[in-house]
Amino acid sequence: MQIDENESIGKHMEEEGDVPIQQSPSKVYAIKTTASQEQAVSDMIARKEHPAIHSILSPDSLTSYVMVEAEEPDAIGLIIEEIPHARTMIKGESSIEEIGHFLTPKSDVEGIAEGDIIELIAGPFKGERAQVQRIDESKDQVTVELYEATVPIPVTVRGDQIRVLDSGER
Repeated sequence: MQIDENESIGKHMEEEGDVPIQQSPSKVYAIKTTASQEQAVSDMIARKEHPAIHSILSPDSLTSYVMVEAEEPDAIGLIIEEIPHARTMIKGESSIEEIGHFLTPKSDVEGIAEGDIIELIAGPFKGERAQVQRIDESKDQVTVELYEATVPIPVTVRGDQIRVLDSGER
């Protein structure tokens, strides 16, 4: 599809049958909270059910902050005055693209490589050490070979059932 500099992308999308994406006027604002109270603050904001607030995000990797998507910062300011563990709203705004990495799930086998030494933390072989033989990222599974086994048998386990002890890449 060729787009002339003077024409809009939305016009071409409509011609081809695609629906143009509407840009929302809402922005993302950060709220400073008391440490370890992020979930409580996000629950209290959600209970207020203000029409200007669209979504609330309190990721585990972001401590002492809650992200709120809203049309106007004044609505958030009024709400957080009534919430005990909400300290202040950080000046400025963000876009959804800037916090997108919090919204995409991380694979359980990300960061694991063939040859890594791991420990099984769940399942029938819990506590056993093994070496990674193969990784199936599409299924989030790892095939390992147990060290203590008399006969080397490949065992396939889920990525959330292992912990990396020693990595050849690091």
